[in-house]
This record gives sequence, structure tokens and C-alpha cells, in this order.
Amino acid sequence: MQVGSGDFIYEFIPNWGQSPAGYEFGGVPGGAVDGRGRVHVFTRTAHPVLIFDAEGYFLKSWGEGVFTRPHNAFIGPDESFWCIDDFDHTVRKCTYDGEILMTLGIKDRPSDTGYDGKDYHSIRRGAGPFNRPTSLGIGPGGELFVSDGYGNSRVHKFTPEGRLIKSWGEPGTGPGQFSIVHTLCVAKNGTVYVSDRENYRIQLFSPDGEFIEEWTDFHRPCGMFIGPDDLLYVTELKCDNPRVERPLPPRFNVLTLDGKLLARWGTDDMWQPGNFYAPHGLWGDPQGNIYVGELAADSEIPPRPVGYPAVHKMVRIR
Repeated sequence: MQVGSGDFIYEFIPNWGQSPAGYEFGGVPGGAVDGRGRVHVFTRTAHPVLIFDAEGYFLKSWGEGVFTRPHNAFIGPDESFWCIDDFDHTVRKCTYDGEILMTLGIKDRPSDTGYDGKDYHSIRRGAGPFNRPTSLGIGPGGELFVSDGYGNSRVHKFTPEGRLIKSWGEPGTGPGQFSIVHTLCVAKNGTVYVSDRENYRIQLFSPDGEFIEEWTDFHRPCGMFIGPDDLLYVTELKCDNPRVERPLPPRFNVLTLDGKLLARWGTDDMWQPGNFYAPHGLWGDPQGNIYVGELAADSEIPPRPVGYPAVHKMVRIR
């Protein structure tokens, strides 16, 4: 079946990703495609990193016993695999075989933001790295940018070697303030795009954290990445947004880097293949194909119906 809108039409691939007995996708908060076309899926299961070929055939797994709760993943230009773990407050740089090359943050030692461990409304102040980090992006000079969003309200910038350069952000609704800074990505010119999820917006910053502008035509922007076509891809969660007349369904968006909306789709029939229920992980490959990871199997979300995908693969056909 075909999905999409405008000039962005995809063939939805049912049942992508065939795992062996004893393995499962569970909730899929993140993933990435490497330079060889292999798909690395970061899952909340006993086998956290599942690696497939592009057709969905299982290759191997790693990460057993390493992670507390996977939240997002990113593959850097040096082919390193970055794993963001929001429950143990770390960001790990790994090889494709699971060797840990660098760890940002101290395991199980959150920074002091006033966060009560449950409700992001309890955050009283921005603090250093990390209190439940959420994603990572890499700047054109190799700088590391980390969104620190469930127990903190900041973006942190590091050198490529992991030395903290600066942090910005605090709780609130104004420019440079955040209410769950959920995902970020960095353009080739260094602009940092940040999904400020519970403020229903995307904020743009300079590489030094200077506020540029905000885009407010979103409800709970969740997954986000910049494709090889220099377009911004964004998923949104279902939300009773007070700015609109009725609850809005989960949606998929394609934008230019200056904010022009090129495509948007998603309907209230969320369990229909080709639509989304809880689209969290979002990544693509050099051919323009898209992967969306669902959290519909997580304990905090009703289980998905039998046959509903944990990973949506959509192959670009126009």
C-alpha cells in the first residue's frame, strides 16, 4: 500500500524485520542505518540492539545487560553508534559490535534539577549533564550536541572528545526554554533543530545556543532527523492540543530547513498500517527510505494489535 502526501509517496512494507525465536522488537525508541545499508534498531527488550539488512533479515544483536532504558540512537560520520539511555543518564559511543568507546555522563548519577523522577513539571532549574538525556546530534566540526529532556531542560554542547563546552536552556515556555526537549538534529551549517515537545514547537539555535526562531505548527513533535536530501523529517504524537479545535492524530511531516511544509499525513485510524500510533524513533537511509519506530509495545502504552508493525519501513517511490 502507498502512504504519504504531495511529492512524498512511499510504499509501506508490511512485516519488515524478521527476528529469530526468542527475539522481539518490543518498543522501538530509535535506530539508524550504517554506511553498508544495515539497519540498527535500538529496542527496549532483552536484546537491545538488533541489526538487520535492508530487506529485514536478522544479522545479529548486542547490548544484552548494558542498557537500562534505550531512548534514541545515532550513527556518526565515523560510523560510530551512539546510544542514549535516559534511565541511567548516559550517552555511549559504541562500535557496531558493542564495544564502548566513550561514555558521556555518569551512570545512575543524575544532575540536580529538582526533578522528582516522575513528572517533568517538577523540574525547577536547568543543570549540567545529565538528567534523563533524550538524543544526540553531531555538528559539522564534530561537536556533540545532546538534548537532556525528561529530567532536565537543556541542550549540552561537547567537543568531539567529550569535554563539555556549554549548556543552554531552562524550564518554561519562552525562547530558549523547554518543556521536554525531546530530540535534536544539526544541519550542515551548524543550525541546531530542537523538538520542544510539550511546548508544541520546534526551536532553532545557532551552534552557540543563540535562539533563532520557533515553529509552532506542531503538536508534540517527537522523532526528528535531517535526511541526505537536506530536508527535515518530523513525527508528532497524538495530542489534545489546546491550540486546535479537536484532538489531532499522530502525523508525519517533511519540511525544508527553513520551515516550509512539503508533506504531512496521518489519520485518526491509528492502527491502520501506514498510519502511526506512537511514532518515536525516526531515521532514514541514503535512498530516501524512511523507518519509524513505534512505542506501542511499551508498558505505558496499550499493546499494539497483532500484525501492527513495531518498525514501519516506507520505501520512497516518488
